[in-house]
Amino acid sequence: MSNITPRVDVAFKKIFGVEENKDLLISLINSIVGEEDQVSEVTLLNPYNPKNFKTDKLSILDIKATNRDGKRFNIEIQISDEADYDKRALYYWAKIYTEQLKVAEDYSKLSKAIGIHILNFTSIPEVKKYHNVFHITEKETGLLYFKDLELHTIELKKFSSNSDEGLADIVGKIKNALDVWLAFLTRNDLLTLDNLPKELNDPNLKKAINVLNVMNFTPEEREAYEDHLKWLRIETNTIKNYEQRGEIRGRAEGRAEGKAEEKIKIAKAMILDGDSVEKIAKITGLAIAEIDKLNS
Repeated sequence: MSNITPRVDVAFKKIFGVEENKDLLISLINSIVGEEDQVSEVTLLNPYNPKNFKTDKLSILDIKATNRDGKRFNIEIQISDEADYDKRALYYWAKIYTEQLKVAEDYSKLSKAIGIHILNFTSIPEVKKYHNVFHITEKETGLLYFKDLELHTIELKKFSSNSDEGLADIVGKIKNALDVWLAFLTRNDLLTLDNLPKELNDPNLKKAINVLNVMNFTPEEREAYEDHLKWLRIETNTIKNYEQRGEIRGRAEGRAEGKAEEKIKIAKAMILDGDSVEKIAKITGLAIAEIDKLNS
């Protein structure tokens, strides 16, 4: 059992975004996409590189890959519920689709692009299922004509949001290969290699658990991980408090105000931890003048 959580994007990419673990990435992709898009081999287009931590925006460490027939995949795990997430998901899909085409190449060279977004928050409160698949279809007939666009959202909290759940509760939810991966992503703290129930006795899961158990961070990686973990913990507690007070009702009008309060709460926590004003500004997006007021 590791004290590192794979839900933090830094750890997620160190598990699934390196050459030696491409089998885990293939397993994860195949547990999500349909039969026609199953892959047997992938090429990482942006392999894990700790140097990127200094430039990557918080919670946006994505994995880009392509398979033998040219299909492209963009896989990311997102810690926090940022404003206009849906628009950013489309933007990322558009980037991975259009960057296939070199100058003077024909449009026929374009292959299907699939966006996979693993979310540590509820983005679609209107439905209970955790895995939703989106295409462009004709409004009246439902005809799927533009076949190159496909977006998946996987909301982890719909699979497991109760910290009091035990291993038996998690096992009771295992119905398919994606459930196995969600058990790992949400409750890796319950999984040990020497005591896995038959429902979780999967070689890819075992390798992922082992990778997590032996994972070591450089000082730069550790700093990035702790920063993102802090965000994850504070956001989780903030959302829980809002829910208890009845202030979260789907995508209600008060969301913008709630996000501002959340940033202030994160900034105050970081001030208590002794973080620099510049670091707080970078993570929360607050102006330095606002942070100085909180610190006075």
